[in-house]
Amino acid sequence: MKICIFEDEKARDFFPITMTRATYELRTGKTTILEKLVDAFGKHAQICLHTRDYLKEVVKERHPDYLVNELGADDDVLFLNGRWMYRGEKVDLADEYVGMAGDEVVLINVKKETLKKLKGETIDETIKKLKEELGSDKVEAKLAHWPWDLVFENPEMIKYDFQRLGKRGIHGKVYGNLEIVGDKDLVYIAPGAKIYPNVVIDVENGPVMIHEGAKVYSFSFIEGPSSIGEKTYVMMGAKIREGVTAGPVVRMGGEVEESIVHGYSNKYHDGFLGHAYVGEWVNLGALTTNSDLKNDYSEVVVYINGKPVKSGSIKVGSIVGDHTKTSIGTLLNTGTVIGVMCNVLSTDLSPKYIPSFTWYHNGKLSKGAGLRRMLKTAETAMGRRNKKLTEAQRKLFHYLYEMTREEREYYIELFYKKYRRE
Repeated sequence: MKICIFEDEKARDFFPITMTRATYELRTGKTTILEKLVDAFGKHAQICLHTRDYLKEVVKERHPDYLVNELGADDDVLFLNGRWMYRGEKVDLADEYVGMAGDEVVLINVKKETLKKLKGETIDETIKKLKEELGSDKVEAKLAHWPWDLVFENPEMIKYDFQRLGKRGIHGKVYGNLEIVGDKDLVYIAPGAKIYPNVVIDVENGPVMIHEGAKVYSFSFIEGPSSIGEKTYVMMGAKIREGVTAGPVVRMGGEVEESIVHGYSNKYHDGFLGHAYVGEWVNLGALTTNSDLKNDYSEVVVYINGKPVKSGSIKVGSIVGDHTKTSIGTLLNTGTVIGVMCNVLSTDLSPKYIPSFTWYHNGKLSKGAGLRRMLKTAETAMGRRNKKLTEAQRKLFHYLYEMTREEREYYIELFYKKYRRE
């Protein structure tokens, strides 16, 4: 049997964080959506990943043991939607059918004989035809539709991962006093982790996981449910509140609440990060702070692909694309979206939308130093963690630079006209 985890047309609604990764590579809880689905359905199956063509090579690099955009018709296949925030739901895999949540496909269970009839079709076309030809049933499943959905579900996803992974107890090194508030069975400190003196872990509302190679420095507070990833450092005096996923290899300081921070990103210093989703290789300068609540408590509107979307919530923080940097004292507006490889150098309140590959500086938006300089900065940042910018990644950024050119030029011109009027 094969498991095919697929993207659909909603992938663009997670931009900028899905500009550089497939939707199933998004993290919610300790692990990615992909890891949860493979653990639940694919332990003894061949895994096929379906993604946009321009992401194919980087997805292959990240998952060398899986097929990418290859399916064939020689086996039964279980198709799984890469937006499914799976949390242990039971599904029937005895018969062929399309499992639906509302009008969206969650899964398709199909026999090889049926697939052979569709031989030669792309995965997208195959899914479309199967939806038309097979009977459908309602399944209990929650699909993510926007980046903030992952953040809202993160506390429960951390709890699910804690139960699924089944790791408990204090196995790392604890120096001096560690105060645990609540049930100690809800704490996992992995072998190789270090907890320095005078740390408080509060698990009254959910588990806290501190993974291999992590360090929690003195006078820090961590509230569950939270997951501190491999080789992640919680800096001295940090306040990690509920619903935080950080890592692997993240530096986390200041105050953080209900946020997801992908690997190799830094929030080293003081400042508040709340209800935010942050990609990889992001650096938030000292005292960078995002708002996640408007003064009038009204619904937050978020700009996705430059267009306003009602979030349905009064609490939404920032969404930050890979390799973006902010300067010291940066102030991010409620629901701010910052694209890939941006440079935000400003102490005034940021605009709600900063397109990819731009610099924002005190009310002015520009193309900055250009893509070559941005790639050089990325190489330097990655080299500090003993990582290299691969040729596939380089090609991806060149593609994205051209893909976003029209939007970028539009917004630069818009800001220029505004500046001229002022």
